[in-house]
Amino acid sequence: MQKTILITGSTDGIGFETAKMLLAQGHQVLLHGRNATKLQQVEQNLAASVEGAKVQGYVADLSNLPAVKQLAEAISHDHPKLDVLINNAGVFNVPNAITKEGLDLRFVVNTFAPYLLTTLLLPLMNASGRVVNLSSAAQATVNLNALAGEGKLSDGEAYAQSKLALTMWSRLMGLAQKSRGPMVVSVNPKSLLGSKMVKDAYGIAGGSLSIGADILCRAALSEEFNHAHGQYFDNDLGQFASPHADALNEQKSEAVLAAIEAQIAKLV
Repeated sequence: MQKTILITGSTDGIGFETAKMLLAQGHQVLLHGRNATKLQQVEQNLAASVEGAKVQGYVADLSNLPAVKQLAEAISHDHPKLDVLINNAGVFNVPNAITKEGLDLRFVVNTFAPYLLTTLLLPLMNASGRVVNLSSAAQATVNLNALAGEGKLSDGEAYAQSKLALTMWSRLMGLAQKSRGPMVVSVNPKSLLGSKMVKDAYGIAGGSLSIGADILCRAALSEEFNHAHGQYFDNDLGQFASPHADALNEQKSEAVLAAIEAQIAKLV
């Protein structure tokens, strides 16, 4: 059965490879990118390379939360139903790590934006829907002051903390939605795959992006993820596993979620 699937950050890297795989399987794929010209080129490329491809592009800068809201509104206007949301977009090192609002851009893009987008798109998703959040093996205890824009973090610290925060809210939302859906899961696609982010951050070629795309397709569609509500899949191990201990701590997770919602409320 054809599904409608939104993939953020799908103009390159794992997101692009996942879009290709899903289009080849006959699904309708909603692409997202920050650059309108690049997004249009990718949309045309995919439409030409996959016979009968049903593909549609949406532009939004995920470091701008009002733009995230506009993205959700555009998708809701165009599509009465969304089957799968893959929150793939993420950043590690950027020229300017502080947004105009004074927040760390890694937290905004990697944590706040996917939470806001997911929350706004939940009404389009039914019990069989799925939300797949791109986590990482790099997870570190969240500094609530840094999350609120107070104090500076290194690239590695900000990335690891933002990914743990994402994993925390994924678990809380997944458990909260368990009885009604959609299924919400966080996934480490595998460490050091050859994405632009990995190349820029570590200066290495990295592993095949198809490894990450394959696990995202499985998380989006396969039966093995039917009951993965709130769980964490570690593709370095090839199985469901325990995330950072803080993600299993209800008190810490609730504190992080409250801080996320407080920042979003200020900006949207």
